[in-house]
Formats: sequence, C-alpha cells, structure tokens
Amino acid sequence: MARYIFVTGGVVSSLGKGLLSASLGALLQARGYKVRIRKFDPYLNVDPGTMSPYQHGEVYVTDDGAETDLDLGHYERFTGVSSRQSDNVTTGRIYRDIIARERRGDYLGATVQVIPHVTNAIKEFALSETDGCDFIICEIGGTVGDIESLPFVEAIRQLRNDLGRDNTVSVHTTLVPWIKAAGELKTKPTQHSVREIASLGVQPDVLLCRCEKPIPESEREKIALFCNVPKSAVIQALDARSIYDVPLQYHSEGLDDEVLRAFRIDDAPQPDLARWHDIMDRLEHYDSEVTIGVVGKYVGLPDAYKSLNEALVHGGIANRTKVNIRWLDAELFEHPEADFEGELEPLHGILVPGGFGERGSEGKIASVRFAREQNIPFFGICLGMQMACIEGARNLAGISEASTTEFGDTSEPVVGLITEWMSEEGLQKRAADGDLGGTMRLGAYEAKLAANSHVATVYGSTDISERHRHRYEVNVHYRDALEKGGLIFSGMSPDGALPEIVERPDHPWFIGVQFHPELKSRPFEPHPLFAGFIGAALKQSRLV
Repeated sequence: MARYIFVTGGVVSSLGKGLLSASLGALLQARGYKVRIRKFDPYLNVDPGTMSPYQHGEVYVTDDGAETDLDLGHYERFTGVSSRQSDNVTTGRIYRDIIARERRGDYLGATVQVIPHVTNAIKEFALSETDGCDFIICEIGGTVGDIESLPFVEAIRQLRNDLGRDNTVSVHTTLVPWIKAAGELKTKPTQHSVREIASLGVQPDVLLCRCEKPIPESEREKIALFCNVPKSAVIQALDARSIYDVPLQYHSEGLDDEVLRAFRIDDAPQPDLARWHDIMDRLEHYDSEVTIGVVGKYVGLPDAYKSLNEALVHGGIANRTKVNIRWLDAELFEHPEADFEGELEPLHGILVPGGFGERGSEGKIASVRFAREQNIPFFGICLGMQMACIEGARNLAGISEASTTEFGDTSEPVVGLITEWMSEEGLQKRAADGDLGGTMRLGAYEAKLAANSHVATVYGSTDISERHRHRYEVNVHYRDALEKGGLIFSGMSPDGALPEIVERPDHPWFIGVQFHPELKSRPFEPHPLFAGFIGAALKQSRLV
C-alpha cells in the first residue's frame, strides 16, 4: 500500500511547494523508493490550457495529452517519472465530472453537496493509479485559508483518517520573514498559519520554513512549541544557489529523515545523491559561457517559458557551459527605431519559442532571417518552426505572401489549421469553430527522421517520440517549394502527412521542430536537441 505525503502552504503563495514536492520526491527516490507526485489546483478552470501565460505561467503537457500546471514539469525534471492525466486535477474538473454524474442520475436523487460528493471525488483522484508506488506526494495549490482550497484540505483530513496516521504525513510550508527594522526573524506568521490548518483538522507533522536568514535555535524551539511539532521537524529553507541544489540543501537540513521518521520508518537506506552533486559541480565549475537570445511574446514573465529556461540550462550542463539567457520581446523588433542588429549580433544562438497569436510574429520572422543570413545557430520550437518556414517561403522560395491562417485569411497558407490527424487512438477530428480547451494536437506523437539528416545524428536514431501542443501545422503541399529554397523536411509524422522537423544543411545549426522538446529534458538527461544547440552556440562563441 502506498503512503501519502500531503504538501500544503500558508501565509503567502510562491513559497516553493512545487520545488519542495519535487525535491522530496527526488530524495525518497534516491533512497530506492518509487514515488509519484500529484498537484491539486483549486481554481475553477478545467485545466490551465486556456489561461494566459501571464496568469499562470507555462502549460505543461504530459505524454498522454493532459494540459497541466507547470509544477508537473518540476516533478518530472527532478524524478524522471513521466506524469499522467491523473496527476493534476482542478476544482473545475471535479465539478464538471460531478455535474455530469448528477445529470445522468448517478446519485439516485440525492442532494449533491461539497461533503461528501466533492471531497469523495478529490479522494478518488488521490487514490487512483497508485500501483507499484511507495509514496504518493500530493501538493495542494494555493494557501490555507483560501475559500477555494477548503474542499481539498477537508479531503486530505478525511484521507488521513481513511488510510491511518501511519500511512499519511502532512508537510506544511510557511514564511519566517526577516524584519529589517527590528533586526530579527518573526515566527508569528508561521504560528498563525499552522493554527489555521490545524483548525481545519490537519495537524502538520513537518514544517518547512522559508527564510532569508538562518533560524536560531531559540526560534526553532518557539515554532516547535507553538505549532505542536518536534524541534527536529522545523526545517529551514534558505534561498538556494540553484533549484538543483534544493534536494541537497533539504537533505542536509534533514527533511527526508524527518518525513520518514513521521512514517516510523527507521530502516530506510541512505540516499545516493551522486547525480545531484554532479549536476551542481557542472553548474558551478563550467568551462565556458554562451549567450542565447530567446525572441518571444511572453518574455515579461519567465515562468511562461519555465521548461524552456530549464532545458537551456540542461544543455549547458551537458557541455559544462554556463548559459546566459537574454529575453527579447519580439514585438519590439517590429518598430522602425529598434536596434535590431545591435540586439542580435552579440548572441551565440537565437531561439524562437512557441506561442499563440499574431503579436510579435514579424519580429520573430526577422530574427529567423538574421540567424540564417549571419550563420548564427537557430532553434525554432512550435510557432518558431512555423515562422522559419514562412521566412524561408518569403525570402528564398519566392512566395512573398506566405503566412499562416492563424493570423487571418491568406492566399498562401504555408501554415494552416489542422482539423484531422492520426493518433494511437485513431483519426482525431476538430472543428475550426470549436472550443479552445483541449482541442489541439496534444501529447506524445512519433516521428520518422531522414536517415542522412542532422537531427538523426543529434538524436542517434530515426524514430523519436515528442510532446506536442499546437493547433496549426506547416502545410505539406509547400514542401517542394521550401526544399528548393534549402529548408529540408527532415522529420515527418509516420504517415508522411505532417511535417515535424525542418533544417538547413548549409547552415552551422538551423533546426525547427513542431513539438516541444523542452518538456522532456532533465538535468541528469539533457534533451539531445538542447545539448546540440548549446554545443553549436559554444562553437559560435569561439568564432566571435
């Protein structure tokens, strides 16, 4: 039977519950245990798929096509365990399913209520698909005291009774702020937060206290006394050098030991943290540096490109190279007074990421052209690949009106809306005027690579599987024209209908992909495309 760890937060948001869950999972995994991590989000959206990146950061996509919270990216990067549809649930999805059952008459005329119907549905998600797992870590989004979080807190209270106290542990994250004027840390916010969650029937077993300065022993004793936990269960969480140092830092503070002690597990093996020490060694003792320009639409919020940022770091780890990222607003490149060349010329690599909508598209196309003409390594992802195809069509294939139907009617739809495609489940169909949520080509799809292509060399294989999230595709009918202009279609869907990868053989490193390789990159297993891109940027840095 799997044991459950419930992670909650109080005082303020952004205390690092996601990194705590991911790090704790990594530490338990390093001891030989099998873990699974889940995220419970209290918002009313069915999933984050229709939310603006400025509202909720990036949308993370799983192999089975779920659009999920970005914290699932942390879970996968730290544990290497692929998340599933069942690992992220929202209030909106819970209520949608309950209302559908009520309309079908599944409740046999009963009055449908938060307790027991909503809490039972939450518990069903928590308990589903746990075979073979030693620990299930469940992170509850938001903060204790939020109205929308109450059903989830009640559900974990019930689960602690259902499963038995020896099979559940509650870890609560709080803030211990440093008050500069007083010159001391204050424990009262933590006391109030623990009192709040305890009043709802959940007594924390372990406290993770975010702080800017070390917590003195006297303050730990005070927190332990007022919060009803052992002093050893008061774990300080100082700012880390890197997110990949967090597992090492939490282990040195005794987090995993304290969690196992709360489960009364005394014979757990010591963790093997060699790979985390190696990652930190590579991050801190690098041989060289490169600067990568990301020409995007949502550069005002780094979390909008969270997985992309981390994948670039992983590429640096693979090459023992520090990656400096310059976030460049594509829309600014569309203004006549913009110093376009001055921004791009010093870069060792240019990356155009995915996105939606027309804003900034001409700036992205201009940056593709600059990378092509100046022989700067270029990497286009999703919309970035589509912009590379439009740039090639306009400037090398003689199709001056080339565009995408995403931006409106066009006489030359080099990129167009896809309404049918093949998947493992068979033919998928979507309507042009259908709902936005969940209607894209989502999840893992296979692709076939040309045997003599650059990407086949990068992957070391001609058969790959990558995760997708897009509604528009490069029109295969323009293949001949684009290839005459030097842009080769080196990766296709197995049926040959959908272009997956384009490249320029006459360029030092010019690759565009329709999928999102950043979603499968790990610090201990960097994605080959990012490792190759940073390697090419490293060569470029030596030419400058």
